[in-house]
Amino acid sequence: MFAPLAGRRSFEPMGTIKLLIGFLAIILVVVCAFRVCPPMMANYSFADDLKNVSLMDSQNFQKTDEDVRNDVMRKVREQNLPIEPKQVTVQRINTPGMSALYIAADYSVPISLPFYSFDMHFNPDTGNK
Repeated sequence: MFAPLAGRRSFEPMGTIKLLIGFLAIILVVVCAFRVCPPMMANYSFADDLKNVSLMDSQNFQKTDEDVRNDVMRKVREQNLPIEPKQVTVQRINTPGMSALYIAADYSVPISLPFYSFDMHFNPDTGNK
């Protein structure tokens, strides 16, 4: 009957639905990233703190393993991580002419996404073992 006017598009309901689904998918990815990334970044920062504590305390022979564990727990409180003192492993490795300090922590952080919940498990260590 009537020809559509040039330059005007007709309303396409499937195109609108696809657009909404695309926006919802993008929003879901952003929400998931905001829930998953902070614990991962905190773990990277905590692993760096463990290495610093290990380097500083490995040459101080007056510090006991409990003193080192207390230093680690101070870093845990700074990072606000769910770690108890019994989850921190401290080992001294003494060889002639060289000493090293191995520190490790084992913990999980609960992650709650819109339709799924899980625990992220982390095991940072100094790697000096």
